[in-house]
Amino acid sequence: MNRLAPLSEEPINEENTHHNKNKRSNSLKKLVSGGNQSWSVWFKNQFPLIFNKKSDLKILLSVLGCPLSPLSSNTKQSQLNNVATRAQYIIQHFVAATGCKKTEGNVKSVYAIGNVKMVMAEENGGLNGGSSSGSSKNGSSGVPQQGCFVVWQMVPDKWLIELVVSGHKITAGSDGNVAWRHTPWLGSHAAKGGVRPLRRALQGLDPVAIAAVFSAAQFMGEKKIEDEDCFALKLSADQTVLTDRSDSTAEIIKHIMVGYFSQRSGLLVYLEDSHLTRIQSLGSQPTYWETTMGSSIKDYRMVDDGVMIAHSGHSTVSLTRFGNNVKVGPLVKRMEETWTIDDIVYNVPGLSMDCFIPPEEVRNESLARMNDLKSSLH
Repeated sequence: MNRLAPLSEEPINEENTHHNKNKRSNSLKKLVSGGNQSWSVWFKNQFPLIFNKKSDLKILLSVLGCPLSPLSSNTKQSQLNNVATRAQYIIQHFVAATGCKKTEGNVKSVYAIGNVKMVMAEENGGLNGGSSSGSSKNGSSGVPQQGCFVVWQMVPDKWLIELVVSGHKITAGSDGNVAWRHTPWLGSHAAKGGVRPLRRALQGLDPVAIAAVFSAAQFMGEKKIEDEDCFALKLSADQTVLTDRSDSTAEIIKHIMVGYFSQRSGLLVYLEDSHLTRIQSLGSQPTYWETTMGSSIKDYRMVDDGVMIAHSGHSTVSLTRFGNNVKVGPLVKRMEETWTIDDIVYNVPGLSMDCFIPPEEVRNESLARMNDLKSSLH
């Protein structure tokens, strides 16, 4: 599930649409089951629909809803005490600025609720999606889609998000072993390439995850973002990780992420990433898809436990298709999202492992993969 599907989906089924408009968001309820479809089939079937205006909302939800970090957060919290590189020094400054060190051993779970507004932007000019300028031009042309989301997290590597926008709901989660996503038009499916943090958590919502992920980053120098002098730290998924997330139809060529940390405050103020996929079905020419996303992170406020959390932000995205078989030249979709955090609660009463159990289809899929692996070893 590379970045949780940065592409469009097929037209919305009217019956599913009506059903979801009358369904309240509650992630502790049993998730709705749906069809199971492999990523290769999904990629193959969705390309002709990517520039269908009727699919705009699905594109927004697929790209902006719940993408993942390029890398897992395997760094142990204790390792953050070792300042061996300039990148780790910058992360130590971030840890001190956010005060997230004090949550170590004390916070077992987190709940957050917020609002989002998504919109499709002009396709020609108007929006510099994914650039590190930290700003976008006023190129929005579509109808804004309003929504809300809830996120539950439990240490370690367990998270669940539900996002409802204009009556359409998507759910994604991780039980610490497998990450997955559910949509009413695609059903439930597991991610390839292992468990990774939710990108939305890295947008200033989870300082511990940010520190853990970026402590292994490469220092890239200094850059000014919105008149703020920043240090740039870069994460790159290596070839082994990319191979694990690829299959015979979709090859992940690169996935990089750059975080910009203020030299003045030490806080993460901008996050950008680029994801390139090569698609080729049997007997056809390859097509390339690149998603670039830039997120401006703002409004850091102290929550009850004394930790600084970003409470708002803005993302701009450019989704580009190119290749020899795209005769009219590169085709681009551009979109924007604005989000706010309304409330954050630590150590949620009653939250347990049972809240993070994947849907039955995902559990069956994971079991089948394990059986296949055992058979191949024998």
